[in-house]
Amino acid sequence: MTQSEKADLGADYKEAGFGGKLAFGRRPALVIVDFVRAYIEKGSPLYAGCESAFESAKRVLTAARAAGIPVIFTGVEYEPGGINGGVFYRKVGALKVFDRGSRLAEYCNGLEPRPGEWLLLKQYASAFFGTTLAPTLTAQGIDTVIITGVSTSGCVRATALDACQYGFIPFVVRDAVGDRDPRPHEANLFDLQAKYAEVVSEADIVSRLQRLSGT
Repeated sequence: MTQSEKADLGADYKEAGFGGKLAFGRRPALVIVDFVRAYIEKGSPLYAGCESAFESAKRVLTAARAAGIPVIFTGVEYEPGGINGGVFYRKVGALKVFDRGSRLAEYCNGLEPRPGEWLLLKQYASAFFGTTLAPTLTAQGIDTVIITGVSTSGCVRATALDACQYGFIPFVVRDAVGDRDPRPHEANLFDLQAKYAEVVSEADIVSRLQRLSGT
């Protein structure tokens, strides 16, 4: 798609009433979606070639920790054979890399949970589906969810959509989410911004977090 076509598409959506602005809330939390070895190690069937997004996610994590906001890591784990993976596991053969005990399911290289941070294991795309994420955030008074991770067209999108539907304001960090191909990546970021979330830069979200931390 050319820049002219993108501009025309953006203008069309704006004229139709899409793309309104959501304000950043007072109580954010950071959700790091599935940024594990499976997506960053070459040779993995899920390798996404999104190392730059991985590095960006680390910088956002550093800023979130300095601001003292809740940090949630999501991971994926299945019983061997996928009995708890349902249709999703049957549809996507590569999900076998998340059978319990797989090293490809591990966080690594500076993006690992610390004590006091929550590693939330899930079986489906959204971090909210079949988990206690929504009531846990509500109990902490969280109103905004900052989202980084993989993949943009899959678990990131599903998590952002459910955040919106549960009443949390989703801020998706463009630089810190990745996909195996730029086409679904860009298409889903466009759609998220148009309908469900705010898609912002790393610099924008780090600046917001620095203001919270007083640095």
